[in-house]
Amino acid sequence: MSLALAPLDVSVEIEANLPCRKFDPDLWFSDSPAQLELAKSLCGDCPLRVECLAGAVDRSEPWGVWGGEIFERGAVVPRKRPRGRPRKVDVARDAELAVEVEERLAANGLETRSSVRLAA
Repeated sequence: MSLALAPLDVSVEIEANLPCRKFDPDLWFSDSPAQLELAKSLCGDCPLRVECLAGAVDRSEPWGVWGGEIFERGAVVPRKRPRGRPRKVDVARDAELAVEVEERLAANGLETRSSVRLAA
């Protein structure tokens, strides 16, 4: 009787190198816009970014950073606004960012109109 070695579980090695596993998980669910932007930037080099984003869209994640995008109330938002009334410049910038988010989702093969709701 010979003993065969089990193949290495590559997914364990990949999971250990994911940014959301290396850094504080609270960073991806912060209330601070600056921390959420940091979390988004950390997702940029993640090998599972597209799959993470697709899964979050499918599940309609209520909040947090998933696949390099910010979800709030089940919708992808271009950025998290700080508390208080937004300045007019911020409202105009949000409109530009919404277009960028839509383009990024489309580039990842996600149809924005049917699969995810974009917050205004």
